[in-house]
Amino acid sequence: EIGVRLVGSEMCIRDRAQSFWLSPSTPSTNSTAPRATTMCLAWTMMKFTTMTTTLKMTKTDSDALHEHLKSVCLFFADYAANLLACGATSMRTQRNVARMAAKWNVSAQMIILPNTVDMCVWDADREHSYKQTVSVPHKPISFAINTKLSNLSWLVVENSLPSFDDARKAYQKILDTTRPVNKWLVMILVMFANASFCRLFGGDFQSMGIVALATLVGYYLKIIMLDAHADMRIVFICCSFVSAVIGTAGYVFGIGSTPELALGASVLYLIPGIPYINSVSDMIDNHHLCAFARFVNAVILTVCIAIGLTGGFLIMNIRLF
Repeated sequence: EIGVRLVGSEMCIRDRAQSFWLSPSTPSTNSTAPRATTMCLAWTMMKFTTMTTTLKMTKTDSDALHEHLKSVCLFFADYAANLLACGATSMRTQRNVARMAAKWNVSAQMIILPNTVDMCVWDADREHSYKQTVSVPHKPISFAINTKLSNLSWLVVENSLPSFDDARKAYQKILDTTRPVNKWLVMILVMFANASFCRLFGGDFQSMGIVALATLVGYYLKIIMLDAHADMRIVFICCSFVSAVIGTAGYVFGIGSTPELALGASVLYLIPGIPYINSVSDMIDNHHLCAFARFVNAVILTVCIAIGLTGGFLIMNIRLF
């Protein structure tokens, strides 16, 4: 029979017949010492091994959790940036990310700036986190990608994509396989839509023809300049100028009875309606910084349209006032 006592990190043992305690560091001065020393060493080694194993398991679990948070954060940041680039509002982007975060039992906090997205993801206990900042890519507005990315968040919630890896693969597939609408088809549809606006405002059929031609040529120029990666403001000025020059045909050649409507409707296809709408939406949802930035960008493009239109007036010597 022995007695056991833990002193700090050292295990001490004594025989019931002895009046003193023995530890691995106690000199062997009697017959009990070797046996007590051996038991102390065995107990200490067992305790050290248990603590080491526990620390290793804790470190491994922590590393795995951190890698998971890192993957989720990178996914959320890239998802939000591409959703914003495709024309989504800040409110929709936040709701989609929050929806998926709740499903994966993490907390996502996001700061949306005009050109960047700052994403921070926490675990459920808020003991581990990962942060990532990404730039919003410059892409043409795509309602197809916008809709599919929003639908992706609902597929995650409804367990149609049960795991994070499934969601990430589906997201990458959307970006890789969704092709933009045929730009030549869009050009034809815009031409008819703009001519219809002219008729809606009271223009005659001759003015509708002028508007259709001005839109067709201006939009074709827009496609060429965008493919050449020209600055958007320069594109708007040039397209507005060309369309305005063609739109003055009613005045120059005396075609139709509503030449002013033909001239005014010839540049309507350039109006940046989506930035204006998104700026109002962001303002209502208290994203004032993004709202102001989008509004300013829309105003700049509108000023570029006015510059091109004024240049067309001056070249063709049109005096409306």
